[in-house]
Amino acid sequence: MKGVTATLSKPAPRIGPYEVDPPVVLAPMAGITNVAFRRLCREYGAGLYVCEMITARAVVERHPGTWHLMTFDEDEDPRSMQLYGVDPKTMAEAVRIIVGEGLADHIDTNWGCPVAKVTRKGGGAALPYKRRLFADIVAATVRAAEPAGIPVTAKFRVGIDDEHHTYLDAGRIAEAEGAAAVALHARTAAQRYSGSADWSHIARLKEAVRSIPVLGNGDIFAADDALRMMAETGCDGVVVGRGCLGRPWLFGELEAAFAGRPLPPGPTLGEVAAVLRRHAELLVEHDGHDKAMRDLRKHMAWYFRGFPVGGDLRRGFATVSSMARLDELIAQLDPDVPFPVDAEGPRGRQGSPGKVVLPYGWLDDPDDPCVPAGADMMHSGG
Repeated sequence: MKGVTATLSKPAPRIGPYEVDPPVVLAPMAGITNVAFRRLCREYGAGLYVCEMITARAVVERHPGTWHLMTFDEDEDPRSMQLYGVDPKTMAEAVRIIVGEGLADHIDTNWGCPVAKVTRKGGGAALPYKRRLFADIVAATVRAAEPAGIPVTAKFRVGIDDEHHTYLDAGRIAEAEGAAAVALHARTAAQRYSGSADWSHIARLKEAVRSIPVLGNGDIFAADDALRMMAETGCDGVVVGRGCLGRPWLFGELEAAFAGRPLPPGPTLGEVAAVLRRHAELLVEHDGHDKAMRDLRKHMAWYFRGFPVGGDLRRGFATVSSMARLDELIAQLDPDVPFPVDAEGPRGRQGSPGKVVLPYGWLDDPDDPCVPAGADMMHSGG
């Protein structure tokens, strides 16, 4: 396809000093993109792999759970951290700590969370509506990171809902205040993860933001989706979220696609089981045995999607409590079953669209620079 060929010849985007080649970023996902999952994904391909969301307030307060989430492999380069905050001063202080203690090499800022407990206090996808406050936070974050040469990026959604689009202003503001790149999840907060992402918004953002890379996010479930997004929108790279759930080898497929090589064949059931076993080992190393087993359970349906695994066996995987039991269950799988066609397509949470809960009077004045009361969170990871 003509557009895809043109996309493949496009230079890899740079985020500050870092070339992102292939132009693929792992989206930060709460409870998913910990150091174990990032290592698993990195074993398949290059790119940029972002840890799950870290809250600025929790960094400043040195919350033990947050500091555990801020774990990177020794060979992880660059160490990419997503930071959430609603107060310029708190964001700047958190970045000064991160910079001073050498904890990360790239900071992404979160303006896309659609969860009600966040938006009802003016955080996440609600905040870019407040243009002056958004500018103040991005500027403070960039200034705090500058002494160490750490690039700051911004990831946001189309807007609150179809009546309140904020992404073009957010992109221009982030660019003006010194962000090294912007990424757009092409859904509104009201859509949550339902329906389809509207990639035409990514194309419009690319036209509006000229001096820094624009990355596209939304509905990339296969390598061809990434190529099509870049061909159709002109964006500089893609951000992959739910498409890699239970499918870390997607990054190998993306690397092959962007290099113009044939895609590797999908894994057999035995190969998937080996990846699952590797994931379990990495989780145990990071979190200890019991927590790792609890965390692993939510990945089971994603790993076995489309495979002919019986109900009893699926229930066993979904309630697994030990590595020994995991091995017993894996031994009952037929390792030669080929990768099923119906394993492709959307995965992860989808849900339904709904009204976005906002603070009282939030939409009255988009130029109000006041920090929303009570929106600073003390917990990280979403």
